[in-house]
Order: sequence, then structure tokens, then C-alpha cells
Amino acid sequence: MTDSTDTTDSADPASGAERRKTARVRWAAGAAVALALLFAGAAAVASAREDTSAPRAAGAPAPDSDDAGFARDMAVHHQQAVEMSFIVRDRTEDEDVRRLAYDIANTQANQRGMLLGWLDLWGLPKVAAGGEPPMAWMGSGGGHEHGGQHADGVLMAGMASRAELERLARLDGKQAEVFYLQLMTDHHKGGVAMAEACASRCTVPVEQRLARGMVEGQQSELGLMRDMLTERKARPRP
Repeated sequence: MTDSTDTTDSADPASGAERRKTARVRWAAGAAVALALLFAGAAAVASAREDTSAPRAAGAPAPDSDDAGFARDMAVHHQQAVEMSFIVRDRTEDEDVRRLAYDIANTQANQRGMLLGWLDLWGLPKVAAGGEPPMAWMGSGGGHEHGGQHADGVLMAGMASRAELERLARLDGKQAEVFYLQLMTDHHKGGVAMAEACASRCTVPVEQRLARGMVEGQQSELGLMRDMLTERKARPRP
């Protein structure tokens, strides 16, 4: 917490306590929403694995379309961003990092719910049929560079490995802040590439609009995270 915040809290303890209480309430509310969406998504995936023969809605995108591929893959991509944000929440007291993590968790949990909801509306499974690798819908733009199961659980471009998530959960304070900002920078870069592909290739207008909004929002956060790393005498990973 910054010196200015400490001074304010000392001058007005009741005000400082109220702000901390409000922050805790916001996190608790955000956690409830995000966890509900994540559990709903897990249940949907399990259901999809059990039954992939549900009839497709009239006029819905095909199961192997760019629209369906983006919705499936970005839902998985977003889930990890939410997970990382909840990890760093418990590893630092820095209000700027906690505020950023809250915003990312809340935004991406809500967007993930929209993506999974569209797949339900379209009558499409939440997982690709036939073991198709993630990001295969991007073709040559996704193929070898972005798709497939990589080492240590990395499914898609920008996603953290299991070892990196475990390391984040062990770090504290400034070290946790820097590593989270580096991981989330990589994560956003991968997400922006995928969203840009959907913005130019998807055919469902509302999904295209969401993808364009993701590009704008995550590019803005990339600039913010770069500045936050600089303040901590660090920078994005090469």
C-alpha cells in the first residue's frame, strides 16, 4: 500500500477501514460470480463430453466454424486468466495489482459466460469433436505456432504452464506482482491474436463485436501492465 494511502488512513481510520471493507466485499462478490461461471462451464464441458449429438439450432454456426472454435478456445483461455487473478489476489497487498486482477477476473468471467452461453444457444458442444487441437480453426494462423497440446499443460498461445501457475502461488509481494504481470502480459498477447482472428473471420455479428471489444480492452491493459512492470523495475518476458 502506498504512503499516501497510509497517511489518509491514519488521519481517518474509519474511512480507511471502510475502503478496505468495500474492497473485500467487491472481491467476494466477484469471486462468487466468477466461481459460479467456472463451475457452470465445467459442468457444461462434462455434459458435452457425455452427449455431443444434441441437435444444432437452425441457422447456428457449424461445429467446425470459426465462430464455434473461437467461443470454445477463448472460454478456456479466459478461465486461466481468472485463475491467475485469484491466485495473485492472495499473494500481494498492493492495491493497484489487486484492482487490475479484480477487473480482469470479473471481465473475463463474464465474457466466458457469454461464450459458453452462445455455444448452448447454438446447440454446439463445448469441446471440439474428434480430438481437434485448440486453435485449429485459425488454420495457418494458428496451426503449429498456436495450436496443439504443448509441454506442461500449455494448450494455447500465451497460456501459462502448470509449473508457472504453481510458482505464482508460492511467490509473495513484489515477486508475485511482477510474475503475475509478466504471465498476464503473455496471456493477453495470445488472447489478442485470437480475438483479432475472430473479428476478421467470425460471421456472427455479436461475437465479432465481443472480439473487437476484447482486442481494445486487452491492448489497453497491456499498456497498463507494461507501466506497472516499469514501476517495479521489471519488464515483460522476451
